[in-house]
Amino acid sequence: MGMRDYLREMTSYSGLNRLVKKYPKYTTPEYQSFGPDKNQYFLYFEPEKITSSKIIFWIHGGGWNAGDPKYFDYVGQSISHEGYRVVSFGYRLSPKNKYPAQTEDVAACYNAAIEFLQKKNIDTSEIVVVGPSAGAHLSSILCYSGKDQEKYSVDISHVIGFVGFGGPYSFRPDQTKTLSILLSQLMSKGFNRKLAEPVSRMTKNDIPSLLIQSKHDGLIEFACAEDFKKRADELGNKCEIYSVTDEHDTHSWYTAGYFLLTRQETKTMDKFYTWIENL
Repeated sequence: MGMRDYLREMTSYSGLNRLVKKYPKYTTPEYQSFGPDKNQYFLYFEPEKITSSKIIFWIHGGGWNAGDPKYFDYVGQSISHEGYRVVSFGYRLSPKNKYPAQTEDVAACYNAAIEFLQKKNIDTSEIVVVGPSAGAHLSSILCYSGKDQEKYSVDISHVIGFVGFGGPYSFRPDQTKTLSILLSQLMSKGFNRKLAEPVSRMTKNDIPSLLIQSKHDGLIEFACAEDFKKRADELGNKCEIYSVTDEHDTHSWYTAGYFLLTRQETKTMDKFYTWIENL
């Protein structure tokens, strides 16, 4: 991975934060807690006009140590404005909370969200799980780790698709220094990292996946997506990689910033929505 892409990624933050603050609010999300920690909650976004029976479960990124559904309100606003119901997950953050606290919370939030929606008499048979960056890591474990599903009593029969943006699906020896530091904060010293690696945790199932990844990410190697697809192919899981070709192709832009734009403005967002529509 080139230094130029790394520097482009590092200089993207201030511009994106300015755009986030200006993003319009189309709907008022409903807050629901599922635990005592301040980050153990989810936000439910009901569109002004529902155009799809599919429901998006969004698990935010932020290096496992930052972010929450309130900060990423604009993502829920953006997707719900397209006509989808959205549940935006929160989870405990590192370095205070070591792995697997994050996976525990994602599983607990999933179960709480299913119950919440069913109490509203909303059909939960067409859920699409979506996650960017650290959220792609956590959501891929939710969808594809049979051991974690059994451990946390997660019924994935509701899930019809998974989309990951810029996910660290494999903990490669050639990973960037930034990712290495984030993983060291996430996991306790001596922890067996294979127990947290999506590629190693993956088991056979019928959920198709779309991996949106950039060759100019600046933080996450494109090969992480290739490793995930290789393992999926070995197991017979359906997996597609989409390589980002839009101008803004560094990590923060395509994993978070694109939700500030419309599908007409980026090929990546059009691919995202078209893939979901075709499920």
